[in-house]
Amino acid sequence: MKPDVTAFFDEGTNTISYVVRDPAGSACAIIDSVLDFDYASGRTGTDSADRIIAHVREAGLDVVWLLETHVHADHLSAAPYLQERLGGRIGIGEKIRLVQDTFGKVFNEGTEFQRDGSQFDRLFAEGDSFHIGQLRGEVLHTPGHTPACLTYVIGDAAFVGDTLFMPDFGTARCDFPGGSSKMLYASIQKILTLPDETRIFVGHDYKAPGRDDYAWETTVAEEKAKNVHVGAGRDEDSFVRMRDERDATLEMPRLIIPSLQVNMRAGRMPPADDDGGVFLKVPVNRL
Repeated sequence: MKPDVTAFFDEGTNTISYVVRDPAGSACAIIDSVLDFDYASGRTGTDSADRIIAHVREAGLDVVWLLETHVHADHLSAAPYLQERLGGRIGIGEKIRLVQDTFGKVFNEGTEFQRDGSQFDRLFAEGDSFHIGQLRGEVLHTPGHTPACLTYVIGDAAFVGDTLFMPDFGTARCDFPGGSSKMLYASIQKILTLPDETRIFVGHDYKAPGRDDYAWETTVAEEKAKNVHVGAGRDEDSFVRMRDERDATLEMPRLIIPSLQVNMRAGRMPPADDDGGVFLKVPVNRL
């Protein structure tokens, strides 16, 4: 089946969120939502999520899933905010437990922070399936950018998160804790075994040099032929060398510190203190 896909671009984080609808009914899923966050003031906002809410309500849709492709390091998830207003179950990969264990230590979360993925409603493993109305979704475990990255294949569409970008921009970084360029290469090859006509929807776009507009939809065939990092049959050794050298030059994402603390909790803030205040930690010399 061919799902109806509506994209929402958040220019502040270069993130694309998606509403994926069963064309035969009203059921839909929301993938990789964004909670606005101003780091300088510590204030959150909901403009990005409210655009999705307005679309869902105007179209008369029924949200059954709020899906995360991974624990994002560049934006905060709006999944709990959307769930409160629209319903749906929050899902992520079962390897979230590894991410929670790693960053629970980085942020000195203590024993009260559960590292079992219980903050989420569903933990997906390789080969799992789910339904959006009559649409069947399949789960591919595609680690490399993080240990918990998933690709959701829904009908003829694959939602790859940060694993692949548009062909003229390449692939995701692999230098976060638990990342691996070798694993990323293997994951990309798995995605590229899907039928050539499979639509690929990427999680971010940054406008490659020479391109005037943002873009987020491509195909398996285009990625295989033209991706500047893995296209035209590039071998693993040259990819790993290129990716590792490139990653060594990159700065940490601007919102990595708040994003990880919130997203490993399924988009929820850390518990409030006795006075009702909510605080995020800044680990020194840990990232």
